[in-house]
Order: sequence, then C-alpha cells, then structure tokens
Amino acid sequence: MGAVRGGAAGEKGAAEPCPCACAERVDAPAGEADTCAIVVAGGSGERFGDPRGKQFVDLAGLPLMCWSVAALDRAPSVARIVVVCAPDRVAEVEQDVLGRLTLSKPVTLAPSGATRQASVRSGLDATPRDLDLVAVHDAARPLVETELVERAIAVVRADETLAGALLATRCVDTLKLVEGTTVVATPDRSFYWAAQTPQVFRRRVLLAAHKAAEHEEYQGTDDASLVERVGGRVCVVESTRDNLKVTVPEDLAIAEATLERRLLS
Repeated sequence: MGAVRGGAAGEKGAAEPCPCACAERVDAPAGEADTCAIVVAGGSGERFGDPRGKQFVDLAGLPLMCWSVAALDRAPSVARIVVVCAPDRVAEVEQDVLGRLTLSKPVTLAPSGATRQASVRSGLDATPRDLDLVAVHDAARPLVETELVERAIAVVRADETLAGALLATRCVDTLKLVEGTTVVATPDRSFYWAAQTPQVFRRRVLLAAHKAAEHEEYQGTDDASLVERVGGRVCVVESTRDNLKVTVPEDLAIAEATLERRLLS
C-alpha cells in the first residue's frame, strides 16, 4: 500500500460527489492545516454480522465509512487523510468509498494490522513527519461533525502542555461496579465520560506511546490510554451522543435516522 490518491476538487476524471455527502465546510482556523487524519477501517465487523464488514454497509446511499472520510475532508485543519484498511480490500476502498466522493485532501492507504492498535500504528507510519498533529478516527463513527473535529484539534494546538484531546460525552446512567453478578459499589458518575473519536494527539507523542506499548506488549483500549500510561496529559472535549459507533445493526438504524434528520433540517 502507501499509494497516494489526489484530492483536488474538480479534478479531471473525479467522481461526481453525492450531494448529501458534501456539506458546507466550516470556517478555516487562523493557522495553517497541520493535522493528518487517520481513519481506522480495518475491522472485520463480526459483532455487526454482515460479511461485508460494517464500514462498507449502506448508510443513506453511501458505504458507511464514506461519511467519516467526508467529515474529515471538510475540516480546514486537516491537510491529509490516511485510510487504514485490509490489504485485500484496497480496490473496494478506492472504488466504492473514495471513488464515490469528491475530496479536497490527498488520501493515502495503509495496511491494517491484527488489532486496532496495530492498525493505528500502521496509519501513523504513513503520516507525514511535517504535520505536527494526528486525529485518529474510527470509520464506524459516521456521524462525527466537522465542527467537533476542529474543536478537538484547536484545543491541542493551543496548549503545549497537552499531549492530546478526545471527544467524549458525560455519563448520564447510574454506574455499578459488579463482581460476577453482585453489585459492590456505585461510583460517582460525575467523574465518568464515554470516550469517542476522533482523538487528537501530537504526532511524536502518540508514536512514542505506541512504540512503548509495542515494546512492553501492552494492549490499550484506545489511543488515549497509551498516551496516558507514558505520562501524557489528555483532556476531553465535550461531544454529542449523535457521534455513535456503529457496532450492531440497531446502531445503523439510529445512524440512518440521524442523518435523515440532519439532511432535512
């Protein structure tokens, strides 16, 4: 892999964009584009139960992952996009995903690994060294809003003491700590947030965190956990519950309804 796909809108031979996938871009920040977005799309989607993989199922007329790529492409701070996918699905990504969108940013494909963590590392290796920030996003979160992507990037850019920032929502349900089937504690939910993506980091910090985890054979639950364990300070940027991760078929129905609501508003 590693091939770069040109991204200038209106380029000769470019596919016509789906109208609903090309919403207006948000206002550009004061600084230059300094971020490479990594779209993680290498999962098999076993829990979803579709042999195509959830990132390729239809959502409002497009493969689900198209919506994630389009949202990141609209972000003024994003200079390049790296899509991490299975090596045997490169042609499918090029034709059915990238070929269905008119993108303004160049796109590089990188091979996925055996785990999500390995896939992110592969994507990191494909990011340009001259871009200071990386925004790691799950292809299975198609409802992310470009404004929230920009907000997370801006938080990291503005504070040199931060290693990263992630989108998250406050927990609203009562939480229970359970051993077996027995409740042993009810923690204060005001301290708990549900993590989402994108998660934005200084490239050098995230790469060092991944190298440390690989050396110590540590598997984290997300990229922020890798950065936290090497001492990096990560903050949350409040997001919306619309930015759900499509994991089971019921999630797809919610995503479809949310997109229809947005397109009709």
